[in-house]
Amino acid sequence: MKIRTTFVFQFTDPKSAEHIRDALEVDNYDHVRTTLDGNKLTAEIEADSLLSLLHTTEDYLSCLVIAENVLEQTESNKDKSVN
Repeated sequence: MKIRTTFVFQFTDPKSAEHIRDALEVDNYDHVRTTLDGNKLTAEIEADSLLSLLHTTEDYLSCLVIAENVLEQTESNKDKSVN
């Protein structure tokens, strides 16, 4: 039996959602399927057990936070260099 969970993340713009998806896609393998719809990133995580689902979800969310922080820092630096 497979266990699934779905997360929908909403970003400020479609380009940010695309950057985050691209950063995370490297580690998705067969466990995570992502789709983009404008500024929304949907991640469906699938596993064989609840514990495995928990570990995969925790890993995905940790990577998501890091990718968001990098994107924020990049945007902040870009704004500083323009001014």
